Amino acid sequence: MLESLARFDLLFFLFINVWLANPITDFIMPIMTSGQLIVGTYTVCLAIMLWKGDRQLRWMVLFSIIVLVLCDQTASSLLKKWICRPRPCQILSDINLLVGCGAGWSMPSSHATNVFGQFFFFAFFYKHRVWPLLIYACLVAISRVFVGVHYPGDILAGALLGGTIGGVAALAFIPFRNIFIASRGTAAGKQY
Repeated sequence: MLESLARFDLLFFLFINVWLANPITDFIMPIMTSGQLIVGTYTVCLAIMLWKGDRQLRWMVLFSIIVLVLCDQTASSLLKKWICRPRPCQILSDINLLVGCGAGWSMPSSHATNVFGQFFFFAFFYKHRVWPLLIYACLVAISRVFVGVHYPGDILAGALLGGTIGGVAALAFIPFRNIFIASRGTAAGKQY
């Protein structure tokens, strides 16, 4: 069973990384996976939320940072070292490697874990913003396959892990909001 899943994961990786490769994705996907772009986007979004947001949104920034730390450390410092799956770029030849391979392990994808943690946390409260958040999370996650550093299974595992952490954080935020924010007379359910 595990061999069948690994074989499917390899074939799906080759389909995305080699067969779907083209000049457009070869240009866009390294940008989407760039740590500078992701950190910059996250920092700007948090700064805008702190500047323009109401009390609830400002507290959500703190929870968002907690989600990020939990996602990143669970994926990078715990699960990757436990699973020890090599990256495709470390063991496969003739792939479309568009960025540096990296020396770390592959599963789960920390990029996918982090962006899906944020997606599930914020989408829980801002349902009218689900599509832009989901598109961004999916683009960042799938970019890891296009650039050759993760298998699709790594992305799926990261999305599930991040979604779980983000969802639990959203559920934990509700009683916090009801006790510490709504009780002080703010519009806790305000939608942006």
